Amino acid sequence: MPGPRRDTRGIVDAPELFAQVRFRRRQPAPGLRPYLEHYWLIDWDLPEPYVSHLVPHPSVNLVLQRYGTGTGEDHDAGFAEVSGIGLELFTQKLEGRGRVCGVQFRPGGFRPFAPARPVSEWTGRRLPADEVFTPPAPPSAVLDPADEDARVAALDAYLMALGPEPDPQADRAMALVDLVRTDRTVRRVDELARIEGVTSRSLQRLFATYVGVGPKWVILRYRIHEALERAASDPEVDWATLAAELGYSDQAHLIRDFTATVGVPPTAFAAH
Repeated sequence: MPGPRRDTRGIVDAPELFAQVRFRRRQPAPGLRPYLEHYWLIDWDLPEPYVSHLVPHPSVNLVLQRYGTGTGEDHDAGFAEVSGIGLELFTQKLEGRGRVCGVQFRPGGFRPFAPARPVSEWTGRRLPADEVFTPPAPPSAVLDPADEDARVAALDAYLMALGPEPDPQADRAMALVDLVRTDRTVRRVDELARIEGVTSRSLQRLFATYVGVGPKWVILRYRIHEALERAASDPEVDWATLAAELGYSDQAHLIRDFTATVGVPPTAFAAH
């Protein structure tokens, strides 16, 4: 399978973020790659606070994090949480020193690790990892090593020990989301249902159970990711043309969705 994605889709003002923190993506062990997009690692040591913004992917994340020096009297063992799919713009204030080691599951790839509940149970929620996984994720084992490879190995060991069970329905959900992400011609839920040979209602149930949001939400979110990337790279982007390329009926619909998701209209974002 290919290595971690190199695009910055979903990150608002990626150049500024990368100037403030050390951000990397790492590939998990081969046995985990069918379920995971990648690991994402962030370290920072900031003289002034910085606020980051993200338009979330339709993915669940396991996030192990520590704030502070991590040594001496200021030692912080860190904590782990499961972050379900974020429905709104995610904003995080970073200050001082800190470290995060995150696991981004593929859309549809989380449930094999936590099969007792539908993934929609976690949507819009952030909760301690020990409420989802047994055994709980070990923050110190992942966050303590100075060596990055050791942190990745610790994540591999923990996730492999959870014993994800192969699930054909999870595979099906992951393939459908990949199709939405990569094929611009898939613009409607009924089109996706027709491709899969099922009813729209069956598709809704599959997505609620394995992805955590409906197929319409996934289609719209990937449209906004592409619009955000285009606006960041081309301040003179033709929004009417882009709206047509992304399958919108008109420019106004794209502007409305972009503004509702990012918080500012596209022209204001492109000019910032």
